Amino acid sequence: MEKFTVLDGLVAPLDRANVDTDQIIPKEHLKSIKRTGFASALFAAWRHDPEFVLNQPRYRGATILLARKNFGCGSSREHAPWALLDYGFRCVIAPSFAETEVDRLFYECVAFPGFKLVVNLENQSVSTTDGSQTMRFEVDAFRKHCLLSGLDEIGLTLRHADKIRAFEARRKAQFPWYF
Repeated sequence: MEKFTVLDGLVAPLDRANVDTDQIIPKEHLKSIKRTGFASALFAAWRHDPEFVLNQPRYRGATILLARKNFGCGSSREHAPWALLDYGFRCVIAPSFAETEVDRLFYECVAFPGFKLVVNLENQSVSTTDGSQTMRFEVDAFRKHCLLSGLDEIGLTLRHADKIRAFEARRKAQFPWYF
């Protein structure tokens, strides 16, 4: 997993509440367990609409997705974050801040073409690029450590690879008929 420290990125506003994982990536696109190749399926049903936010040239290359409440609800599906990441999004901002802050960001994103934000995980802040507005956010300390270090569950496990190999060798010696 790539480390996440500071992101200075263009914002795309997805002004819809209760976006579930089936809308993020429909089930018919879940034919692979690779983490790539899902960008074209992101919001597939909505992408047929020329007015859909991701079809608008002004949001091309956006790395921050601004969302409404309950974004990512529904069934647990690893493919949803994979599709978002594969498309180019590195951050999703949703109303876990405060509804009024997200409302203001939606207004600014639509009113000012090329609206960008700076997300700083170390400082736990989101700022306008000129620094005139800053919002703080909370994040679990362990999750923050993992993001800053570029560690997902597999990366965390692989940090103990030597201990795992030693355990497996002991098990094999102790119970050779299993192997």
